[in-house]
Order: sequence, then structure tokens, then C-alpha cells
Amino acid sequence: MAKTDPTSPAPALPTLNKHQGRYRNNAPMSRLGFFRTVGVFWNALFNKPGHTRPAGEIPVQEVSRQQLLAAPDNSVFRLGHSTVLLKLKGVFWLTDPVFAERASPVQWAGPKRFHQPPISLQDLPPLKGVILSHNHYDHLDYMTIQALMAKTEHFLTPLGVGDTLIEWGVPAGKVQQLDWWQSTAVHGIQFVATPAQHFSGRSLRDANRSMWASWVIHDESQRIFFSGDTGYFDGFKAIGEHYGPFDLTLMETGAYNVDWPNVHMQPEETLQAHLDLRGKWLLPIHNGTFDLAMHAWHEPFDRIISLAWEKNVSITTPQMGQPFYMDYPSRGHAWWLGVEGVNEGATDRAAGVPTRAS
Repeated sequence: MAKTDPTSPAPALPTLNKHQGRYRNNAPMSRLGFFRTVGVFWNALFNKPGHTRPAGEIPVQEVSRQQLLAAPDNSVFRLGHSTVLLKLKGVFWLTDPVFAERASPVQWAGPKRFHQPPISLQDLPPLKGVILSHNHYDHLDYMTIQALMAKTEHFLTPLGVGDTLIEWGVPAGKVQQLDWWQSTAVHGIQFVATPAQHFSGRSLRDANRSMWASWVIHDESQRIFFSGDTGYFDGFKAIGEHYGPFDLTLMETGAYNVDWPNVHMQPEETLQAHLDLRGKWLLPIHNGTFDLAMHAWHEPFDRIISLAWEKNVSITTPQMGQPFYMDYPSRGHAWWLGVEGVNEGATDRAAGVPTRAS
């Protein structure tokens, strides 16, 4: 399938609406109402099922700086949640870096990590760029940005998120803020801020005062899509038509709930978004690190694997720290089954196929 010309005009879709200084999604958003909202928070605080956190230890493949420097181009390392390290054209790029113990404004409460990062902030090699999707605490962390500031050349953000970085001390010359459909080239790689359907805010006072976005990352050899956080919407089809097909999609698959249909995707929607984007390989992210919903921590993996097999979609589920090589991709295996005491060689009852793909 021929790839579209990325230099052609962007699709005729509007940017995020802005009203009285706050951004709004273009599609109408359903509202929970006061009592339902209170119920959601009450259940999250007091009625959490035990299976939202793993019963055993999450397997992590530790990665050294030497291993990263020796890795071939087009290597992908999932470090946790939506934090993915990409090696492209001999340099490193990091999406939504969160190395903190908790995804929270305070470090004594809030969602706590299931596992430590496969590599420490200190051991990371110099980064050509950090790519941010929005400003929620599980995607933008103050401590992490402070540690990365000196070793990162570029910070690419949606509008408004870069202002926060500058307030935190990141030199303004390192920050590029993009509107939807705007692009920038760094080190011979094109980065395009593309639509997403979500929201932003780090406090009660700054709700939706900065943008949220997905990202297209492409050069002459590879195309990658990074979803950030999003509900399912028709923007995926437009992105796929203009920038696809994609060699790899890094797609939100986790922390969903029937009460949040506009801002997070069910696994069925994740798979459809991947198909809309004309993706070749799907790597599910936004799971396996933080307890952010009411479903079992492993449910996103179970469901997306089953759906992908059903639709004959190439999917990869590497362990945290395990490399995925875009030039010779492989499926990995269902490592999460072992965490819950299930033999990894057993048949995956949800998918009806062996958990270890050949």
C-alpha cells in the first residue's frame, strides 16, 4: 500500500475549539451529572476491587545505557504506562516520560507504580527529544522533567503544555508548542501534532487551559503513531488517510470505564482506531504500570490480544524494557499470565490460541 505524501495539505479538520480561555473537543461530550460523578469518585476511593493491582511481581527487563547505545535504529523500548523510548536515526526520543513512584500531585498518595522503570533517569542516554501528549500526572511529571532537562535537546508539546515546562525551568529555546496539524522537523524526522479526544488539567483551576494531542512521527523509512490519551472518534480515519499507513501504532489500551466513553477507549475501539490509522503493528500502552480504573490490571492485555487474533491484526506485547525491533518485528508473549500464577505456556482461553506466538 502506497504511503500518502506528508507534504500535502493537512485534512480540513478544525483545531480544538477554545471558549473563554479553555479548549473543548469538537464532538459533543456526554456529562455524567453530579451524583454519578460523586459515585465514580466514591468507588475509586472506597470500592476498588483487589484485582486492579497485580498479585505478583511485574517482570521487567533491565536496560543499560550501553545496550541502548548498541541497539539498532528503529528500536522501541516500552518503559511503562505511556513512556516509550524510540531509537530513530541514531538518536533517542521519549514519549510522556513518568519515572515517579506515583502518578499524583503528591508522592504520599495516589496511584502507585506496579514496577520500577527498566532504566533509571540517570542512566538514560542523551535524548534528542521528549514528546508530550497532554499534562495529566500520568503523562507529565515534574520530577522527571527536572531530571531530563539537561540531557534533552527538544521538548515537543501541544499548545499550552510547553508553557508549564518553561515555568518549571526548561529553557524556552528547547520547547516547541504545536497546534493540531502543525508539524516540525528535528534531526530529519517529521513530528506532527494530530487530533485526540480528551481533556487536560493538573488542578481544579486549570481545566482544559492547555491542549491535548496525538503524534505522527515519520521519516523516509518508518512511520509511528502515538495516541496519547483519547476516546474513539473520526479523527483516526483522517490521520490514517493523510499520514498512513503506519508501521507501528502505540495505542492507548487501558484505564477505561463505561462512564468515560468520550475520553478513553475500550479495547474494541483501540483496535478499530488502529485499523482506521492503517496500522501494521499494534503495541498497546497506557496499561501495566498504574491502577487508574476499576477493571482488572491485566484485562486490557487479555481483551486486546483476543480481539487482535480475531481480526488477524499483528500485535506485540513486549515486557517492560524488552526491545521491539521495527525492522524485524515479533509478537512477544503473554507475560502477564505468569504474574497471576497462570502458566505462560498454557492456552489463552480468551483468545483461544497459544499465548506464545511463533
